[in-house]
Amino acid sequence: MIDVTTQINAVQRTVGTRTWQAGEVRVVTVAQTYPTDAADLWDACTNKERIPRWFLPITGELAVGGTFQLEGNAGGTVQTCEPPHSFTATWECNGQVSWIELRIVDDGPEAARLELDHIAPADDDEFWAQYGPSAVGMGWDGALLGLAIHTSTGEAIDPSFGPQWTVSEEGRRFTRESGAAWCAADIAGGTDPEQARAASARCIAAYLGAESE
Repeated sequence: MIDVTTQINAVQRTVGTRTWQAGEVRVVTVAQTYPTDAADLWDACTNKERIPRWFLPITGELAVGGTFQLEGNAGGTVQTCEPPHSFTATWECNGQVSWIELRIVDDGPEAARLELDHIAPADDDEFWAQYGPSAVGMGWDGALLGLAIHTSTGEAIDPSFGPQWTVSEEGRRFTRESGAAWCAADIAGGTDPEQARAASARCIAAYLGAESE
């Protein structure tokens, strides 16, 4: 049984901008603490045999300069790697290139914290205005949920579970609460509340396959 509200509240979400490489970028950040140590959490996030147990099947070479592909999702190139604490990679999906920066730190006895920045160019104003940070944030919420189940149970998640759970009433509630949480983070990051709520509603509807919820 998944406690939807507990999982939503366990994730810290921030939305902001920074000057990075050639110009300004948008940064969507997720963070959660897990009941394991940093070495184990690092392994869960970087071991090709283990990633599919909580996320998606992955192919490629997970080493600096190597490329990877997540089944039905993004691919990219590993840019830096400092085990067991951080790596960076491009995130290439639907013809768009963004970047991810992952950090893992100890967070008390038998606990480790994952922090992930998803960095995107700030010039795609149309897409951002349409869907806001929820477009990537809600996807990462689903991944962090899978990681929470895996690290707390030690078990692999049945690949059929995700698609079935997503369309269940509980899964749909998770989608709505995730979208609401990202709306709050967007407003806290300085977006006009009315604009943030409208973008969040459109993104939730897209995830649910409905015009509105």
